[in-house]
Amino acid sequence: MLVLFEGIDTSGKTTQIERLKSTNADIKTTFEPGATKLGKELRTILLEKDLKINATAELLLFLADRAEHYEKIIVPNADKLVISDRGFLSGIAYALTNNQNLDISFLIEVNRFALGGKLPDKILFFKTTKELLNSRIKTKSHDKIESRGIEYLLKVQENMEKVLKKTDIEYIILDANESIESLHVKVKMFLDGAF
Repeated sequence: MLVLFEGIDTSGKTTQIERLKSTNADIKTTFEPGATKLGKELRTILLEKDLKINATAELLLFLADRAEHYEKIIVPNADKLVISDRGFLSGIAYALTNNQNLDISFLIEVNRFALGGKLPDKILFFKTTKELLNSRIKTKSHDKIESRGIEYLLKVQENMEKVLKKTDIEYIILDANESIESLHVKVKMFLDGAF
């Protein structure tokens, strides 16, 4: 089973993945972009190098990472619960934020192609507020995308929710303002039966 933990930076998804992994060693955890050898190179280009990349090229590089990630990480672990910190939902949301003329259905289909025809089984979406984002983002260094600012990230979050509601994937929206423990309980309840 493939499960995505989605949300913009500082929404708490990574904390919840680590918490879940600490209670169940059989879970395979991964992330996008950058979990494969190719992915590491693409992540450097996308998030760290001082290159000006147009929106179409950025989308295609994220799709290349997704396809490699699917082949090298998801497929070999098909018999396990695989939890990915980010995935196609983020990819589509960022693409829409960068180019509002793109069609959601088209983006879902090209992502389905990159994922070998298989979309995730479940999605947990951690939704934050401007106030929480503002307080948390000050505590970390920023990559190229985070440097686009809080309003940009909130627009990405809005697009994530919009895309989420257009898929037929089972999902839950979680309030990032809740305590770590409260969120952990809700995460486990949503994933009940996947262990």
